[in-house]
Amino acid sequence: MQNTPSVATPDSDIAVEDVSLRYGRGQNAVLALSDLSLAVRPKEFCVIVGPSGCGKSSLLYLIAGLQERTGGTIRVAGRAVSEPGADRGMVFQAYTLFPWLTVAQNVEYGPKRKGIAAAERRRIVDHYLEEVGLTAFRDHYPAQLSGGMKQRVAIARALANDPDVLLMDEPFGALDSQTRHAMQQLLLRVWDHQKKTVLFVTHDIDEAILLADRVFVMSGRPGLIRKEISVDFERPRAMDLVMEPAFIAMKREILELLRGDGDAR
Repeated sequence: MQNTPSVATPDSDIAVEDVSLRYGRGQNAVLALSDLSLAVRPKEFCVIVGPSGCGKSSLLYLIAGLQERTGGTIRVAGRAVSEPGADRGMVFQAYTLFPWLTVAQNVEYGPKRKGIAAAERRRIVDHYLEEVGLTAFRDHYPAQLSGGMKQRVAIARALANDPDVLLMDEPFGALDSQTRHAMQQLLLRVWDHQKKTVLFVTHDIDEAILLADRVFVMSGRPGLIRKEISVDFERPRAMDLVMEPAFIAMKREILELLRGDGDAR
C-alpha cells in the first residue's frame, strides 16, 4: 500500500498534474479540485473512490476533454488534452445509446464517422458484440434491452473506437447487485482481452477493490488524492474474495479514509 501519489512519467497513459477546477466567480466561486495529481500506467486498471461531491466525475470529464480545467495539465498517451478525442472512450452511468439505432449500428457509429470501410466496420462490430455477449441482439433497439445489456452495448461502442484509455463514470451504479456483479466480471474479461488503460469511478468500495490494480482515494471538496492503494490480489478475482481478511482490511482502510470526508456509499 502506498501513501505517496504516483508521479507521471513519459510512458504514463494518463498524466494529471496539479489540476484545479473552480466553478463560478467571486464570492459564489466553488473550488471543486485543488492541485490534484495522479498517473495511470499503460494497460492499468485504476479506480477512483471518494465522498459525494468531491469531484470524481468532474475529473473524468476533464480527462475526457468535456470540461475545461482552471489550472494544471492533463496528458493522455503523451498528448495534451484540450478537447474530446478518439483516444479517449467514455462510458457514463446514464444510458447514452442512440435509441433510433440498433445495437450493431450504435457500436458501428464511431468507426463509421471515422470513415472506416464497411467490411472493416462489420468486423469491428462483430468482434465487440462477441466480446460483450450480444451477438444475438445485434438487430435489437435499446428500448428492447435490459439495463445491463445497454451498458454492454455502451462498453462495446466505446471500445469500437479503439481508444488509448477507457473512462468509466459509475457505469454500473444503476444496476441491481446481481447484474452489477455480472457486469464487473464481464468488464474484467474484456479488459483482459483488450488490455486497455481504464480509469473507473465508483462509490462502491467492494467494486473498487475487485476491479482495480490501484485505488485512488479522494478527499472531500476541494478534491485531491488523499491516498493511493495498490491492490495486489491475484487475478482473476472471484466474488468470494470479499470474505478474505486481507480484502476486509483494505475495505476498512478505505472506509476510514472516507469517513472523515462524508458519504462513503
